[in-house]
Amino acid sequence: MKPLSRLLPFLLMSLSLHAAEPDKARQQELIYLLKQDCGSCHGLTLKGGLGPALLPQQLHGKSLDYLTTTILDGHPGTAMPPWRGLMAENEARWLAKALQRGVK
Repeated sequence: MKPLSRLLPFLLMSLSLHAAEPDKARQQELIYLLKQDCGSCHGLTLKGGLGPALLPQQLHGKSLDYLTTTILDGHPGTAMPPWRGLMAENEARWLAKALQRGVK
């Protein structure tokens, strides 16, 4: 077996772990972050404020990749900060999906 082929299963496993949904406890932390920190600009009910509304009807037509990138990298020159230092890409993606379906 070639050295690279021996590493392939480990690489695939690490990719799947990286892409996995956050566990239930982390999901609750992310929802809390959304409601408290994001809500300080987007409104505590996410209906808008300094930042735009984050309700499913306002996010319609925005891709999951766009929303994930926005969460992670923010929008330079605006009040939207990057959250990359506080969450992993799979967590931002999970949060974007939660926003698309409506957070309760």
